[in-house]
Amino acid sequence: MSITTYQDLQVWQNSMNLAERVYDLTRQFPKEELYGMTSQIRRAVISIPANIAEGWGRRYPAEFIQFLRQANGSRAELETLLLLSAEVGLATKTAVEPLLHELEILGKQLVNLERSIQRKKC
Repeated sequence: MSITTYQDLQVWQNSMNLAERVYDLTRQFPKEELYGMTSQIRRAVISIPANIAEGWGRRYPAEFIQFLRQANGSRAELETLLLLSAEVGLATKTAVEPLLHELEILGKQLVNLERSIQRKKC
């Protein structure tokens, strides 16, 4: 399959699926967390596919790599927030664990895509 747009990237597709699952999880958070943890988690998860798309749109490999790194930073932020949400009782560890596993895979995909772009630049 040929990649003609960022939407063809498996890493973008996976990050969009993750965003849907994270939204489902945060819908269960208490209403008083709407402007706290819920908002912070949602901003972090949205940032992952958004940065992939924006980097793609820049059309320069070095800029795309920078945005992939920002997406990976948001991935790490989201991981931390999900761990914290389980620690403070906003979510169960059982609910968070599959998302953490997906984040681990997503991190590997982001790094592999970055490496692939770097190899093509040389």
